[in-house]
Amino acid sequence: MLIYQNTKGGFVNDVRDGFIATKIQKEFELHHLNHSNDAEYRAWANSLQYMRNVLDDNDISNECRLAIEYQIPLTAKRIDFLIAGMDEKDNNNIVVIELKQWENSEPTQREDVVKTFVAGANRAVCHPSYQAYSYAKIVENFNEDVYKEHITLKPCAYLHNYREENRKNIDNDLYHNAIQLAPIFLENDLVKLRNFIKTYIKKKGNTDLLMKIENGKLKPAKALQDALASMLDGNKEFYLIDEQKVAYETVKKLVEKSLSKINQINSENTKYTIIIEGGPGTGKSVVAIQLLCDLTQKGYAVNYVTKNAAPRNVYFEKLRQNNYKWNYIKNLFKGSGSFIGVPNNYFDCLIADEAHRLTDKSGQFHHLGENQIKEIIHASKVSVFLIDEDQKVTTMDIGSIDLIKKYAKEENSIVYCGNEINLVSQFRCNGSDGYLAFLDNLLGIRKTANLTFDMDYDIRLFSNPVLMKQELAKKNQINNKSRMLAGYCYNWISKNNRYDDIYDICLENDFKAKWNFSNTNTWAIDKESFDQIGCIHTSQGLEFDYCGVIIGKDLIYRDGKVISDFTKRAKTDSSLKGIKSSKNYELADRIIKNTYRTLLSRGQKGCYIYCEDKPLLNYISQMLNIKIEQ
Repeated sequence: MLIYQNTKGGFVNDVRDGFIATKIQKEFELHHLNHSNDAEYRAWANSLQYMRNVLDDNDISNECRLAIEYQIPLTAKRIDFLIAGMDEKDNNNIVVIELKQWENSEPTQREDVVKTFVAGANRAVCHPSYQAYSYAKIVENFNEDVYKEHITLKPCAYLHNYREENRKNIDNDLYHNAIQLAPIFLENDLVKLRNFIKTYIKKKGNTDLLMKIENGKLKPAKALQDALASMLDGNKEFYLIDEQKVAYETVKKLVEKSLSKINQINSENTKYTIIIEGGPGTGKSVVAIQLLCDLTQKGYAVNYVTKNAAPRNVYFEKLRQNNYKWNYIKNLFKGSGSFIGVPNNYFDCLIADEAHRLTDKSGQFHHLGENQIKEIIHASKVSVFLIDEDQKVTTMDIGSIDLIKKYAKEENSIVYCGNEINLVSQFRCNGSDGYLAFLDNLLGIRKTANLTFDMDYDIRLFSNPVLMKQELAKKNQINNKSRMLAGYCYNWISKNNRYDDIYDICLENDFKAKWNFSNTNTWAIDKESFDQIGCIHTSQGLEFDYCGVIIGKDLIYRDGKVISDFTKRAKTDSSLKGIKSSKNYELADRIIKNTYRTLLSRGQKGCYIYCEDKPLLNYISQMLNIKIEQ
C-alpha cells in the first residue's frame, strides 16, 4: 500500500509549502491506519526536506513518480521512500531509500547489526544498508510484476544527520557486504546520493511503475514447511528483517563465542541461554529454522526442539518427499522430552520453538525426567527459547520467561533477552498488527490501542457453518492450504468408531464433520483432509493461507463482556485437566482465550469465523463493522 504518492515536482512543492507531513498524516487517516507516534510526524517534516534537496536537479524529470511510506505486502513493514523512472537506456528502475535521523552509532561484532539510540535507549538494530536491501528483496519476492515487467529495485540508505567524523562506526569493513548491496550516504553525501539516483532515474517511466508495485499480482506467500528442504540445501528462502535479523545474529555470535578456540584453549565452559519473545506470526519459527539450517551447515551439533508433534511431523514428511534420509531428519528435529539424562553441554545448540508448551515431566504419562526447560539448558552450550506466554493452551504448559531464567541461573548459563531481540513485526494475517491487537482486545488478553486496522486481511463472519465451509473450500482448491479449525468443545467419538455416519461436530444447518484423522500425523498438508476439523494440537506451530474457525460454546458474549465457560469443553479434552480440583478458573479462562487467539491467527491471508454463540458473532460484527453472511 502506497500511503503518499506524487510526481517529483508535486512532492517538491508539498515540501516547499510545508504541507508534506500533514498530507502523509491525512493519508494514514483516510486508510484507517495508525502510525508510530508524533516522532514519526516530525521525522517526515525533517527527513523529507533533505530528500527535496537531493532531488533538486533538472537531470531528474519532474514527472518521475515517487512514494512515501509504502507498506510491504503481507508484512507490517514500510519503506520510507521510493522514486521510480527510467535510466538513459530506458530500463525501468525504482530506487528504495531507507531514511534515518541518526547522528552516530556503534559497531557490533554481529553481522549487519549496529547499536544506536532509538526509542529512548541504545539498542542493537539492523544496519540501514541491510534494512534497505532486505525490504527490497521482500518486495521482489512477493510481487510477480516486478519480475515480469523487468523492474529493477536499487536499495540504499540516507542518514542525513550522521556526522562525517563518525563514518567509521557505520561505513567500515565489518558491514562491507551490506553496503555493497545497498550503498549508505551520510551528512556530507547529498551529491553522491543524487548521482546514485540519477544513475537509475532520469525520466518518467513508460508505465506507472509504482502502480505495478501497488497493484501487482502477489506471489503465494511461502510456507515454512514448503521452503525447509531448500533452506537445508543452503538456499536463501526468507530474508530476515529488523529484529528477526538481530535475534538471529545474536544467537549465531553466541554460538561462535561459546565454541571459540580461545574458550577451548583456556578450558572455559561458557553457556548461554537466549530468550526470544514473539507473538503469532512474528517469525519465531522462521528464525529457529534458519538458525538450524545455517548452524548445521557450519558443522555444529544442533537440534530444533518442539513439544508439539504436529509441525515436526509435517517437516518430516516434506523432507522425505525431497529425498532426505530418515535418520538425518530424526537427528535434526526432536521432541522436548528427548534430553532426559543427556550429559552437560552435549549439544552445541538446542533451539526450543513454542517454548511456552514445555512441561515439567516428559513421557506419555508425564512421569519421566525433572523439567524440560532445565534438561534443554543442561544438555546444550547454547540454548535458545522462542516463546509467547499467551499461547499456553493446556494446564501442563509451564514454559515461562521467569522459569527459563531460574534454570539458566542454576546451570550457570548467561541469559540474553530483552527488547532488541524480541520479535514484534507481523508476517501473518497479511501483516496486520491491528488484527492481532483486535484479537487481544476481543479476548480480553490485553487492552491495545489498535481497534481499527487495514481490512486487506480477509475476515468474513458466518451464521451458517455450511456456507463457511463452502467458501473455504473454494480457497482450498487453489493450493490445499486452507483448513477448518475449532475450539475443543466436541467429544472425539469417531476416534474409536470410524463408521462413515459417526460425526464429532454437529452444528446448525445440518453441518457435520469429524475431528482430524487419527491415522495420519500430517493432517495440515494431506490432500484428503479438508473435510476434517483441526484442533489446537494439530495446528499450533503451523500456518495456512485461510482458516475457518468454529468458536464453540466455551466462549460467549454476555453483559457487554466476552467470557469463557470451561464446563462446555469436551469430556475428551485433557487441556483443562485438574481445573475442577484446583478451582483455578482464572487459568481455565486464560487457556480457552489463548486457544482461540492461536486458532484465529493461523491464516496468512484470511480468517473465516463461525460462532455457536450468536451474541458473540453479533459483537464481533459490530466491532469490525462487517456484515454476517447468512
